[in-house]
Amino acid sequence: MSQCTHMKIFSGNANLPLAREIVEALGTSLGECVVKQFSDGETWVEILENVRGMHVFVVQSTARPANQHLMELLILIDALKRASAERITAVVPYYGYARQERKTQPRTPISAKLVADLLTAAGADRVVSMDLHAGQIQGFFNIPFDHLLAMPILLDHIRHWVPTDGVIVAPDAGGAERARAFAKRLSCPLAMIDKRRPSPNVTEVMHIIGEVEGRRAIIIDDMIDTGGTLVKSVEALQANGVSEVYACCTHGIFSGEAVQRIEASPLQRVIVTNTINLSEEARCCEKISALSVAPLLAEAIRRIENSDSISSLFI
Repeated sequence: MSQCTHMKIFSGNANLPLAREIVEALGTSLGECVVKQFSDGETWVEILENVRGMHVFVVQSTARPANQHLMELLILIDALKRASAERITAVVPYYGYARQERKTQPRTPISAKLVADLLTAAGADRVVSMDLHAGQIQGFFNIPFDHLLAMPILLDHIRHWVPTDGVIVAPDAGGAERARAFAKRLSCPLAMIDKRRPSPNVTEVMHIIGEVEGRRAIIIDDMIDTGGTLVKSVEALQANGVSEVYACCTHGIFSGEAVQRIEASPLQRVIVTNTINLSEEARCCEKISALSVAPLLAEAIRRIENSDSISSLFI
């Protein structure tokens, strides 16, 4: 795409490598700004170039540390709004707080809705995100929301893992629709793990629904956080006779001892994308590989700027 004088792309500190890949794919450069913290932890932002009357995209995942990166995003949007940007699109490859999208117990928040309200109040005119934990989060916004899917990128990479004995596995009932879409495009059977979650980040696997014995299993999920659910799923699949187990997800959070758990597990390989900037530990793990979503995000930005269809990317 030729450089557009009416569009600029800025980024916070959450995932600068991804932002640089995006602007490179678009044939432009990253907007100049300063995003830093005072000694007490307050975020401070300064936009170093003119954005008056322009369409500005802010690339920022709200990953670890989630609160800091969310505040960076909100303050960047506010600074751009006060600098008279005509339109502001928040490009949030990983939407933090997405797991708190409903009340699961009395007197608990719906934090995903709160984040949506904060983005709108800060001045965002549109939001772009990828593989939300729950699709209904789109309905929390009263501004346009573009929900992108990493599936085309992931599918191209995992096709060689799916011989005639392959099976796609949904790690829970909530992920069945996502796994079914992969199974359909790969023309292989689908299985599902029935699990219970007695508390956050704690999972109990009950049993496997579907035929997996003697097959090569590929677990499809939207994110890997502590890795506890993934490792227990692998153990359950092995107990039911699978030959090999792979995992494929969009967002590699890898908090706590996730990388150590994956290293010690029987998993053959874990494929994620770079919606979250991987830690040094995760990058050094031979079992973990990251695919770039920059071309997809760059194309989405180009289509938004030119008022072209986004949904046709996934037909």
